[in-house]
Amino acid sequence: MTERLDQGWFTEVFDSHGSAFSLMIKDKLHEVQSPYQHLEVYATETYGNLMVLDGCVMLSTRDNFLYHEMIAHPALFSHAAPKRVVIIGGGDCGTLREVLKHPDVEEVVQIDIDEEVTRASQRYFPELTASNDDPRATLKFEDGVKWVENAPAGSVDVMIIDSTDPVGPAEGLFEADFLARCHRLLADGGVLVQQSESPLYHTASIIRELRADMERAGFDSVATLPFPQPVYPSGWWSVTLAGKNNDVTRFRETAAAAVEFPLEYYSIETHRGALTLPPFMRRALLV
Repeated sequence: MTERLDQGWFTEVFDSHGSAFSLMIKDKLHEVQSPYQHLEVYATETYGNLMVLDGCVMLSTRDNFLYHEMIAHPALFSHAAPKRVVIIGGGDCGTLREVLKHPDVEEVVQIDIDEEVTRASQRYFPELTASNDDPRATLKFEDGVKWVENAPAGSVDVMIIDSTDPVGPAEGLFEADFLARCHRLLADGGVLVQQSESPLYHTASIIRELRADMERAGFDSVATLPFPQPVYPSGWWSVTLAGKNNDVTRFRETAAAAVEFPLEYYSIETHRGALTLPPFMRRALLV
């Protein structure tokens, strides 16, 4: 993927699939080269602020709720009683905010290698970091892969792998041995969820391989949930859930229907619909 700036437009070109996504920009608000990646923030005409890492769009003010709600709530409602949650990545803190909406969650540890992402989010996306001071939350800026290696077995109920694309700092989060260590870390009945790229572009590659690796790591069930995401390649994205002695094709529907906290996209109906894959995905995944 490559980034282009031309006559007031930011464009992310997805070369391998011959597509691109553009937003009209007003100004560049922030730019920094961290030890891990090149971070930029733009003000756009219609999507609010835009965060870009190494030329790839990470989030916008206008549509980030789609991703953050779908990576958090399906996993939490697929667990019988989630109390201990770990987020690997997620430095913009939007996923953390969604997890902390669940009153029964007692502890959330977020581990992101790049502190610059969180600092930029605090400044340019303050709505996403509004829950950072919640006493249940702990933010760590270190290598998530190493943290998982050293964490005690059976100590987590839900693991959320909120990563960038499987290149650079996030590459290790898509490897089979990492998923096996996540399985060790989860308690019985635990749930793992990982962002799994575009259903249109990646079903027969990244998504199929991720599901197979999850099964090889010892997970008993897997489920891929597609959802719209306009700023990502193809405008369509997915998360993939895996259960440890837990059927993630089922969820706590009564609890999901009774939520009192604010939501923009996730609902019991959205969750049900996302579990029903379109035929082309079913054929590619042999499900």
